[in-house]
Order: sequence, then C-alpha cells, then structure tokens
Amino acid sequence: MEKCSLMLTAPPLVVLLLTALTPGDADPQRLPSNLTTSPTPKTAEAAAGARPAAGGRTEQKQEQHLDCPPLGLESLRVDDSQIRASSSQRSGLGPHRGRLNIQSGIEDGDLYDGAWCAEFKDRQQWLEVDAVHPTLFTGVILQGRNSIWSWDWVETYKVQLSNDSERWQTCMNGTTEMIFQGNRDPETSVLGLLPVPTVARYIRINPQSWFSNGTICLRAEVLGCRVQDPADRFEHDPLSKDDLDFRHHSYMEMRKLMKSVREECPNITRIYTIGRSYMGLKLYVMEFSDNPGKHELGEPEFRYVAGMHGNEALGRELLLNLMQFLCKEFLKGNQRVVRLVTETRIHLFPSMNPDGYEAAYEKGSELAGWADGRYNFEGIDLNHNFPDLNNIMWDAQEKAADASKVPNHYIPIPEYYTQEDATVAPETRAVINWMQEIPFVLSANLHGGELVVTYPFDCTRDWAPQENTPTADDTFFRWLASVYASTHLVLSNPDRRVCHYEDFQTHNNIINGGAWHTVPGSMNDFSYLHTNCLEVTVELSCDKFPHASELPTEWENNKESLLVYMEQVHRGIKGVVRDKVSKQGIADAIIKVQGHDHDVRSAADGDFWRLLNPGEYKVVVWAKDYFPSMRRCRVGMEPHPTVCDFTLTKIPAQRLKEIQAKGGRIPQDQQLRVRALRLRKLRASTKAINRRREKQQQLETRRASRTRGSVKN
Repeated sequence: MEKCSLMLTAPPLVVLLLTALTPGDADPQRLPSNLTTSPTPKTAEAAAGARPAAGGRTEQKQEQHLDCPPLGLESLRVDDSQIRASSSQRSGLGPHRGRLNIQSGIEDGDLYDGAWCAEFKDRQQWLEVDAVHPTLFTGVILQGRNSIWSWDWVETYKVQLSNDSERWQTCMNGTTEMIFQGNRDPETSVLGLLPVPTVARYIRINPQSWFSNGTICLRAEVLGCRVQDPADRFEHDPLSKDDLDFRHHSYMEMRKLMKSVREECPNITRIYTIGRSYMGLKLYVMEFSDNPGKHELGEPEFRYVAGMHGNEALGRELLLNLMQFLCKEFLKGNQRVVRLVTETRIHLFPSMNPDGYEAAYEKGSELAGWADGRYNFEGIDLNHNFPDLNNIMWDAQEKAADASKVPNHYIPIPEYYTQEDATVAPETRAVINWMQEIPFVLSANLHGGELVVTYPFDCTRDWAPQENTPTADDTFFRWLASVYASTHLVLSNPDRRVCHYEDFQTHNNIINGGAWHTVPGSMNDFSYLHTNCLEVTVELSCDKFPHASELPTEWENNKESLLVYMEQVHRGIKGVVRDKVSKQGIADAIIKVQGHDHDVRSAADGDFWRLLNPGEYKVVVWAKDYFPSMRRCRVGMEPHPTVCDFTLTKIPAQRLKEIQAKGGRIPQDQQLRVRALRLRKLRASTKAINRRREKQQQLETRRASRTRGSVKN
C-alpha cells in the first residue's frame, strides 16, 4: 500500500491523533469521529477533481474531491515566521518568498524576488512549513520562479512530514520513497497529492531534480485540514456572522443565486442584461432601488463592476454576497441599507468577463495560476480595451492656442474604434453602451492580486511606464480611494505584509494609477473622460482567486468598505437644470465648476450630480440656445449633497438672427453631436458583428449535430 507514515515517538497529543487515523480513514471525506477539521468546504478549487498521473503529477480533472483547503501561503495567512529553508541564495530569495503566485520586482537581486531559491544545488535542500497545529496534509502545489530574467523550477521532489521538526519521515510509494512530479515551466501550478492524507505539524518539500539550466527555486502552497484537539472544548466563532452563500459560483450557479435574491426581494430588485460575452454568456446586472427599472429625478446612479479579469474572482463573489446582504438587511429594516436602497439606484455587475472566469473556475482557485482566465475568450485584456481618450485630449491641448478651450469631458470615441474590424471585445462594447443608457455618477472596478486602491488617470502622458498623472478631480479621487482603503480591515492594518514587492503603505494604501504603472485604455479613464462617472480600481486581496474557505473572511474585510464607498455618491452638489418658461428639464447642459478643469452634463431629465469635497464653489451652467447661469454653491461636511438648481432662459430667435446678421458666432455643441454620431456607429458595428457571430455559431452547431448523427449511424 502507498502511504506516508510518521514515527510513533511523536509528542503524546499527536500520537493520539496519528494512531486514530488508519489508512482506511485517511480519506478527508471519511474522517474518524474523534477527528474534526476546520474549515472543511467541499470545493472544486485547489484542483479538486484533478486526476493525478504517475508520480503524483496532476494536470487534468480528478474524480476525488479534496476537502482540505490551502494553509494560506498565497493568502498570507501563513506568517513568514512559519516558513524555513535549508539555505537561501540571498534574503530576496528567502523562504518567505516561496509562496504560490508571488510576483517578483522588475529587477532581480532586490528584496522581493519571485521564489525561494536554495544556495546549493543538491538533494539536501528543503522548504519547510510549520502548520502550528496538527494538520491532515493532503497535497502540495508547486510553481517555479517568477522572473523575467531567470528560468528556474523544480522537476521532481519528495515530501517529508514531522511532528517536531527534528525527526522526519518521507512519504512512501510502497517500499520506496515517493517521487512527486513538479514543474516543466516557471508559471504552471502543479498539484502533487499525497497517496494517503496524513496528520503532522510540519511538512517539507525536498527537491530531487530541477531545470538543467537553472537552479533550485520554487513557490508553493500546501493543502491541509487542521485537526482539532479533542481536549479543546472551545467553540470557535464563525468567520462571518452574515448568513451568505460563501463559495465560488459557476455561471449557472451565479444566475441561480441572483434569481433567488430577486425572488426574496422582488420590490427592490431587478435583473437585467447588458449584452453577451464572446461565447454567448449573458452579462447580468442586479439592480437595487425602491423603484427598480426607472431613473428617478435627483437620485444618483451607482455601479460596482467585477470580474473584468476573469481569474480575479474575489470581486465577483463579494458582489454576490453584497446582493444577498442588501436584500436580507433591507427586509430586517436595517436603516443604513434602507436609506441606501431608497436614495440610490445601485447596479451590481458581478462578471464582466464570464468566459475568462469559467476557464479559471474549471482549473480551480489554486491551479488557475496568475493569468489563466485573465483575458476574454479572444485573448483581449478588457482593462486595456477601452478607447484611449487621454492622449486624444492631451494632443488637442498641446496643439490648441488656448488649452482651456479644449473639451475636457464627454470626449467622443475615435472613428477607428467604431469600425467592425476594430479590436474591441463584445464585453467592452456592451459596457460602453451601458454607460450611455444610465447616467452613472460613481463606480468602483473590483480587481485582485494586490492590496491598494488606485485612481485616475491610469494612462500616463506619452505612455511613460510610471508617472503621477492626476486629473482635475485629484483631491476628490484621493478622498474616494482613502474611504475604501481606510475602512478595509487588511488595508488599514499597519502591520500587514507586502503582497508581492511594492509597499503601498508608504502611500497610505492609495496611489494614482499612472504612478503605479501606465494602463492605456482603462475603464476608469474612459468613464471619467467620456461620461460623468468617477471610478476607482480596488485591488481587493493579494490572492486573485482565494479558496472558498477564505471568502467569509474576505467579506468581513470588505463589507464596511463596500457600503461606505457607495454612500460617497451623495457628496458634492446635485440639482436640476430647467427651462425658465416650460419648467422642463434640459438635457446635456454643461455644469462647470470654477477652478475644476473637468465638466459634467445633465441627464435626460435635466438632473445632474457633481461630486466635490467640502468648500464653496462658483458654478456656471450652459446649454445650447440658452443664456448661461451662475450661482455659488456651498458643500458642507455633512454626508449629503447640496441642492443647486438652475433655471435657464432661452435665447430669443430674433436675438440669434441679429447675432448671425452681424457675423457673430452662435455657440454650438459640436462635440455632443460627434459623440452621439460615433456611438451610433459603434452600436451599428456591434450589431453587425453579433449577427455574424450568431450565424457562425449556428453553423457550428449544425455541423456538430450532423457529426453526432453520422457517428450513431
């Protein structure tokens, strides 16, 4: 029988646990009654369902379910002090860097390299993890070194277990020591399952061979269930007191959950779609409002977007949690939630890239790696796929005699972007169209893989790799970012560990997007320059795709931040621009705040919102064929907007004729006309592309049907 056996000279407590675990009881689904695990989520992540090939290498689906979650090397739940090694090349390649998916800095040789690397190239090297408590170990996941300069990985290794970190037993394959198959490249995550899950406190990874042109370097995660001491009668508090569905949801499961929320709260929710992914999956949005399906005069529109990168799964689950939470708390009469729902129209878009998510979900949280599922089905990074309006504006300002006359908002989409052969993803087209239909005021784009909140501009001038590139609303963007960061339980912890190689605490956990790294074509910048909506990016967690067991904790880390950020939509000024005679609202009126080189426009009903920090502002409103109007508006410290309504007087037709007769120029809103024209072209090309794709899919379905029929015959 294949087994991993431990010496029975271990400390008494562990001996009791070890002797209680017979080979027949080793399956984590069938633990003996005197052993318990915490937590024990059933999950397809961590490569549950992957079939181990000879030697423990795992690449395809397995039938066995792995109940035991990762110890937390990737998520940083395992502290640096719990990781040791036989040797290290230098401090930047120390054992604390041997964490799954950890990313290196641009330069090798600094303190933040992309793996643990042994000093010596022999078979006596090891990486050791102290689980602190007796743990049922079930497997190890390995990666090579993350580096743009070096190629290093471990090809085979042994696993050793101990109760005291002094006496070790190697996992056996019958009468010989088990050799686990490791990596064949630096980035692919490879799972090695222990032949029999075994209880111990310490585990070692002992490399046996490595890439011939490299050295011993690895990143790892360890799978295991904590074994509770039978003498410990203490009942542990749940990770979250909210009764929510904490697990990773497939596309079909997401639809089912959203439907259940809709059925539980039919009077305040609505589910709608904004388009389809390349593979035809619908892009679902959940709306919360006391009057769902309708824009109410003076009520701001808010959105959360998640899943732009399909493998960054935490944002998706947080929004599904938020849907459940808002519904349940509204029914309970939670006044904070009731106020949010009745005074704000909230749109939750959990999965912008469902095709990418399904690819990552299929592999599982620990085996999806750093990039699997990031891009859409066509290989497009959606966060670089929006029109680069920044450089259009900056180029125009450089060429203009008076840069202040260059439009700073509602910038039209460029002509090339509207063509059928433009590289524009269907998901991006759907979101751009969505932005036109709803007058959003505030948004956040939820990502993962780091802990920081970034704000526009994301794109730097001349595409410099890193350069602080502030907007005209820099102070308010910094406020928005600080609101989320300061209320996030991990971001606000001064003792937290750096995720990869950048210490954002030196920036108070917020940073200008361009100062971090340039992102041309980002959704944040497009939202700011093409619409009225201010948007930040929230990097939620070091782990892009945390294990399901981490989700309750991540919800608690983000819950207050998600709520307080939504409440910021009620800051600044709001009002309605009306015609003096008819009292009807005036659409597309320009609202200009003196001293702020960024304007906004009124919505279809004439209402507008201008997010501002406390202070007194001179506001001028102008609309085509109307005399401008000016008034002073004071924004206080209170968490609600100042109402500043405007009434405009139409310029008499006779006066317009007199101006023209004298050769004068009548102000025209040419920019608005061009913007509307380009949007119509974009929608037309989108429809043409969708028709072609549908026909192609129908042809492929017919061919597949004929093939199946011929096989049967």
